[in-house]
Amino acid sequence: MKANKSSLLIFAALILGILVGYVCNQVAPTPEAAKEIAGYFGIITDIFLRLIKMIIAPLVFATLVSGLANIGDSKTVGRIGSKALGWFIAASLVSLTVGLLFANLLQPGHALNMALPEAGAATNLKTGALNLKDFITHVFPKSIVEAMAGNSVLQILVFSVFFGLALGNLHSQAARSLVQTMDEVVHVMLKVTDYVMRFAPLGVFAAVAAVVTTQGLGMLSVFGKLLASFYIALAVLWTILIGAGYTVLGREVFRLIKLVRSPMLLGFSTASSESAYPKLMEQLEKFGVKNRITGFVLPLGYSFNLDGSMLYTGFAALFVAQAYGIPMSLGEQITMLLVLMVSSKGVAGVPRSSLVVVAAVLPMFNLPEAGLLLIMGIDHFLDMGRTATNVLGNAIATAAVAKWEDAIDPVDPGLDDTDEALPVADEPVPANGVA
Repeated sequence: MKANKSSLLIFAALILGILVGYVCNQVAPTPEAAKEIAGYFGIITDIFLRLIKMIIAPLVFATLVSGLANIGDSKTVGRIGSKALGWFIAASLVSLTVGLLFANLLQPGHALNMALPEAGAATNLKTGALNLKDFITHVFPKSIVEAMAGNSVLQILVFSVFFGLALGNLHSQAARSLVQTMDEVVHVMLKVTDYVMRFAPLGVFAAVAAVVTTQGLGMLSVFGKLLASFYIALAVLWTILIGAGYTVLGREVFRLIKLVRSPMLLGFSTASSESAYPKLMEQLEKFGVKNRITGFVLPLGYSFNLDGSMLYTGFAALFVAQAYGIPMSLGEQITMLLVLMVSSKGVAGVPRSSLVVVAAVLPMFNLPEAGLLLIMGIDHFLDMGRTATNVLGNAIATAAVAKWEDAIDPVDPGLDDTDEALPVADEPVPANGVA
């Protein structure tokens, strides 16, 4: 099966990357030499991620416009959007709560007893732009070309909503031809995506090998408690998310999880939600979610529904407080939860955005920003877990909204979930344009 083969290749690349990285780490005479070796792996990683970034903007634009144009009714868009945002807000609150709860229960930074850093110590992360005013202003693009060039999903989403609604409310033959053209553009972009994703195992191998080459395997034991505590919290969040999905989808949620394991593994291996986005769209289509739902809800989820990242921000902030022996009251932690809830929404497209959010929030609660230096060395491994969780959360959220909208097509029980069945999107669009 193609999907099984893809998952196997990605997993094999992950293991091979660890082994090759370990060997390179051992043979490198100095840390500087290890960094130089890792730089060569970084070339492959950068090329793969550039290919991914190349397809994100046109893929989001085409799928969103196609979905909205086929919906046509602005009231329907508002209904779907309100359901999606309701799920996103609830999931974000749950994720933050789980992170704070397990940071308090497991106390991953309790025994470090770090001395407070000198005044002015920082992490070199840009945090000044993280405020509600700038975020709201930044959501609205001043140029769609600039938004696409910068892969600003939120800005692309705003323009696509206007464009898709306008196109859906025009009933001329030319407008319907353009809708059909956008549908075909979606198919073309999915094929381009398929070509790009064939390089995924190579990108995974290089990314993991580079990290292990510079950090080695010893650092895993040094921060073993932090990693174990964080992944325990993620496991609990997964259980909650799957339970929430079960209440809406029933036993079908398990078929969904089986389908999205490949994009989850890809996101885990590369620590990049962008790398998993195209494959996640493809698997949701196989699950039966109609493109008009996926094309609208999934890009929205990539900006507002990063469950793993939400859990991480609260968890990391409390870890820093524990590491420096700074007590935080329940009231302060609840306030932090609300601040993180707002702050995290503005940096979805920023590399290492979770670190940026935490670095911005720490000074608000008199916590040393330099404390992030304690975890930046292993942040890649933490990022792997939170990225896989982001993929799972968005898959369940999209399927749940589709279920509420009765927009899940039945799947032939005779087909295996990983068979290359004819995509739902290949069905002809009815004359009235409503899928």
